[in-house]
Amino acid sequence: MTIDRISTDKLLTTTRSVRKRLDLSRAVEPEVVQECIEIAMQAPTGTNAQNWAFMVVTDAAKRKAIADAYRQGGEVMSGSGYPPPLEPGDPREHVMPKVMESAQYLGQVLEQVPVHVIACVKGRVESVPMVIAQASTYGSILPAAWSFMLALRSRGLGTAWTTIHLFQEKEISQLLGIPDDWTQTVLFPVAYYTGDDFRPAHRLPVDEMTHWDSWGNHRSPRPRP
Repeated sequence: MTIDRISTDKLLTTTRSVRKRLDLSRAVEPEVVQECIEIAMQAPTGTNAQNWAFMVVTDAAKRKAIADAYRQGGEVMSGSGYPPPLEPGDPREHVMPKVMESAQYLGQVLEQVPVHVIACVKGRVESVPMVIAQASTYGSILPAAWSFMLALRSRGLGTAWTTIHLFQEKEISQLLGIPDDWTQTVLFPVAYYTGDDFRPAHRLPVDEMTHWDSWGNHRSPRPRP
C-alpha cells in the first residue's frame, strides 16, 4: 500500500493543541473515542509490555472535579513564576501570552468539555534511579498518546496535551479508582472543534535544533559520492 504523503504530512503538521475552538455544545460519540484508542494501541511499547490504560471520563461530577484540580494547579504554576521569561528577541516570545491565555480559558470551561481521556502507564518512576527505567516507562505510553491525538484530528475532533491536573494526581486517582501502581501521564479534553482547519505553527529553525555527530554541530554532512 502506498501512503499518501501529502495527507500524512498535513495531519502531522496541523495537529494543534485545541482549547478555544473546542465545541462545548456537541456530544462526542463513545464509539469514536474507542476507535481512536484502538488506533493508539497500535503504537510501540518497551519490550512489547503494552502496559497502558486509557481512563475515559464522561461523568459530569468527575469532570468537574478534574477541572477544579486543573484550576488549582494553574494557580500553583502562576504563583511559582512558571513559565520562566524568555530572552528578549526569542521568536517564541510573542506567542507565549496567547498560549497562557488559552490555557486559562481551558481551565474556565474544562468541565464543559464532553469527554476527558487520561492516558496511564503501569509503574511509578518517583523512586527509580535509572534514567533508562524512567525513559522506558514514559516511552511506553507517549507514542500511543500522540497517536490518539492524531486519530482524533483525522476525525474532526480536537484536544490539548495537558498535565496541570497532576498537581493533584493522587486525589484524581482516588476519584477515578486508578490503582496506586499506575501513573497518569496526560489529560486530553476531547471535543469536536469549530472552524474549518488548522495551519502549521511557527517553530524554531530546524537547523538550530538538529545536531550532527557532535552537540553544537548544526551543519549536516555532505552527501557522499
